[in-house]
Amino acid sequence: MSLISVVIVLIIVGVLLWLVNTYVPMDGKIKTILNVVVVIAVILWLLQGFGLLSGTGVHVR
Repeated sequence: MSLISVVIVLIIVGVLLWLVNTYVPMDGKIKTILNVVVVIAVILWLLQGFGLLSGTGVHVR
């Protein structure tokens, strides 16, 4: 996976998270939990992609 693909995925995830936060009526606590879960998942995905987290997966070249 190239660096451009990573940037595109980050932009898409950011826009989707913004859309959910803006247009989906939810309690503030649920939105906070959702945001934290998505951010942690993206950080773990990036760490794994850059090879800083052990395991098999996507590797950025």
